[in-house]
Amino acid sequence: MNTVYRILALFLILGGITLVLAAVFPIASYELFTAPRFKTHDERLLSPLGRGSVLSGQVVDLTRASNWFVGAEQVATQTVTPAVRYYTLSIPKLRIEKATVDIGGEDLSKSLIHYQGTGLPGRAGNAVVFGHSVLPAFFNPKNYLTIFSTLPTLKAGDEIIADYDGVTYRFVVSEMFEVAPTDIQVLAQPNDGSYLTLITCVPPGTYLRRLVVKAKLVPPNT
Repeated sequence: MNTVYRILALFLILGGITLVLAAVFPIASYELFTAPRFKTHDERLLSPLGRGSVLSGQVVDLTRASNWFVGAEQVATQTVTPAVRYYTLSIPKLRIEKATVDIGGEDLSKSLIHYQGTGLPGRAGNAVVFGHSVLPAFFNPKNYLTIFSTLPTLKAGDEIIADYDGVTYRFVVSEMFEVAPTDIQVLAQPNDGSYLTLITCVPPGTYLRRLVVKAKLVPPNT
């Protein structure tokens, strides 16, 4: 009987270690191999000791879009009234096809969220879209709780397609960088072109920082 208990205890210990490694390895891998290729808009994020979010230590419901950036309500927003409430996004490299985007929505478990007051696809300005993420192992392009888990694998030149109000717009990734949850400048509205910005939490499975993927509209017939 003692042998059975020992085997059971060993099995439980190994199982626990496996679960810990499964959670820790993707985060460590991201920090060591993926994060270094992203620029940062905040020098405090350059040091691993300075990368903590101001939200750390709190219980934050990040399925609510309004919790993603501190002070976001201070950003000047566009006053253009959307022609529709919903549109779709496709990212071929990530196998995301016609994901629903809710303009001004709040619940990231049901759709991607287009931040209220930011530019509309194809128009001058910056269309900002939030998407939830978890550990990459649980990525499912049809599940809105996991849909942006592999967003860090995108690179400059990758394509993002927005179908808005019956018109298809093609965007190409131009840059990727990380910001703190207090850096609301990523929500700003430029007037020099039409941009699409995708945002999710990183490292995957945490909410320490925000990964920003900025893409620019490709003119028709090019």
